[in-house]
Amino acid sequence: MRLSLRAGERIYINGAVLRVDRKVAIELLNDATFLLESHVLQAEDATTPLRQLYFAAQTMLIDPGQAGAARALYDGLRSGLLATTGEVELHEGLAAAHALVEAGRLFEALKLIRGLYPLEAALMAGAPMPAAPVPALAALGRRTHGAERARERATGRPVAKSRRPVPSSLTALDPEA
Repeated sequence: MRLSLRAGERIYINGAVLRVDRKVAIELLNDATFLLESHVLQAEDATTPLRQLYFAAQTMLIDPGQAGAARALYDGLRSGLLATTGEVELHEGLAAAHALVEAGRLFEALKLIRGLYPLEAALMAGAPMPAAPVPALAALGRRTHGAERARERATGRPVAKSRRPVPSSLTALDPEA
């Protein structure tokens, strides 16, 4: 896999944080878990249930030392999401993401969860469902990177974001808290 990074950009590879000082292209020659800085969600930005789920899955990927606690949190958040909505597309998306997590394919699970953000925004706003199918569900192999930005460009409006506080258990990654 070949990755291009800008000067000052960070990448998380196998739990290590790397920052490059100039524009560079790197090629990963073997299997490695990685996450680009632009895909990293900060705890304070995990303001919706799906973003909290993303944050828990992200923690499993970039902090292997916290993977057990993050997995327990992920499972609890996923169960809560499934229990609170009857939306078929969301249930299917969560099932597909769960299968990827079970298979150890966390990067793909994160892409799929990001692809569900517009659906969640529509549900939280009480708006009618998007006319087009959720990209991540339409084809798991297709890119969902930038789904929110693409939706914003297409509609000319920013994607609605909820500003609910992040539970302290999410920040601490302690499902018992």
